[in-house]
Amino acid sequence: MALNHTHNARLLRQETAAGAGVQLLLLTLLGASLDLGPAGWLTGLVFAAVTWAVLTRAVSRSWLSSFGPANRVTLARATLVGGVTALVADSFTHPPRVAVLTALTAVALILDAVDGQVARRTGTSSALGARFDMEVDAVLILVLSVYVATALGPWVLLIGAMRYAFVAAARFLPWLSAPLPHSMARKTVAALQGVALLVAATGLLPAPANLAVVLLALTSLVWSFARDIGWLWSTARADARTAPERPVARVAHLARPVPRVVTADDGALPARSA
Repeated sequence: MALNHTHNARLLRQETAAGAGVQLLLLTLLGASLDLGPAGWLTGLVFAAVTWAVLTRAVSRSWLSSFGPANRVTLARATLVGGVTALVADSFTHPPRVAVLTALTAVALILDAVDGQVARRTGTSSALGARFDMEVDAVLILVLSVYVATALGPWVLLIGAMRYAFVAAARFLPWLSAPLPHSMARKTVAALQGVALLVAATGLLPAPANLAVVLLALTSLVWSFARDIGWLWSTARADARTAPERPVARVAHLARPVPRVVTADDGALPARSA
């Protein structure tokens, strides 16, 4: 079993290395065709290195037998997000390449609807895949909010930062880490953020229209987070009220601590994806 796991981990690391290679290829193409400046190159390279390091560590600790088609789709999406990140960073020192940026973003958003379907149809859903998909979504929304904020104001950054603020808060408030029930409303709101930011990034609409679209997205996101936080809080209070009190051991040897059983849920991070 251990030998098989070592072999699988080696194959998985090869897939992540291939993904990093494709990311470098995309950066090379963008650099050659658009003349990326140092900021774009540096940001793109840092994105590629961090993505490769984090993903390699995650797959090495997993027990997946193969990377799977759905994760390959998500890896392709991460590559596109790396290109978008480089272009956004470059836009602070050079005129923005709006057409290329919006094209990469549009394909990344379309693929976001593909990897989940591929996972379900091929029976390759996994906790690693779900987390990978979630993090790619979060980075794309954050990067787009940075780009749109240059035109509409720093308040747009709330869209990209809200999920990370939620994760940070869960470090101090453990009840925020509880899993959330499935919600189509949450998924719809999450998808709306990318679409709204993409529309604003294109610059095709008048400034007031862009402002209205992004404000609508932010309002729906605040509502979604408030609803989920309220549900988590009420559930935590209900669990606290119904938890039975532990009887006090009357005999010393009966009070020995029970060995902790490690489950698959240990160490799980907040299920909130957007």
